[in-house]
Amino acid sequence: MAIHLAFLRAINLGAKRKFPKEEIRASVEGAGFTDVTTYINTGNVRFDTRMRSRPRIEATLERAFAANRGFEVPTIVFTRDEFAQVGADADELHEDRLARHYIWLLKEEPDDDVRATVEGLSTEQHRVVVRGRAAHLLLGDGYEQGGVDPLRAERYLGVATNRNHNVVTTLARQWC
Repeated sequence: MAIHLAFLRAINLGAKRKFPKEEIRASVEGAGFTDVTTYINTGNVRFDTRMRSRPRIEATLERAFAANRGFEVPTIVFTRDEFAQVGADADELHEDRLARHYIWLLKEEPDDDVRATVEGLSTEQHRVVVRGRAAHLLLGDGYEQGGVDPLRAERYLGVATNRNHNVVTTLARQWC
């Protein structure tokens, strides 16, 4: 059995996309995964599986979530080791001076052209750093509350979901 972490995109954002963590856990267990744990109600799940193919795991979970909720739930899966590296990168890149540090968790690793484009959005106040399947938004002075992505990096990244530095590093410590 191998431990994996799944991150659900675009849930609990309005009246029509509610997906309580108890229902998420039931869906993951119903799809045949074991030792299922959730963390807060934003779509963070840890589980064991014998499956080795990330696309197969994602597709299995996405089918289970759609069957439970009646709407599509894009899902991004990491192995425990992959996510431990995302957490380590988040800690390495984090600075006390930052107003916010968000991490886009990506379904696919961007190619070199996309990485260069996204990192090229950086300004004197805000930086984007792409490492593997994670894009770190390091937001400094001038960051306006209410927006996760003032540089609009997401439009280049494909299927992604974001979490803040605290959630990513907490999950890396607890689950990896």
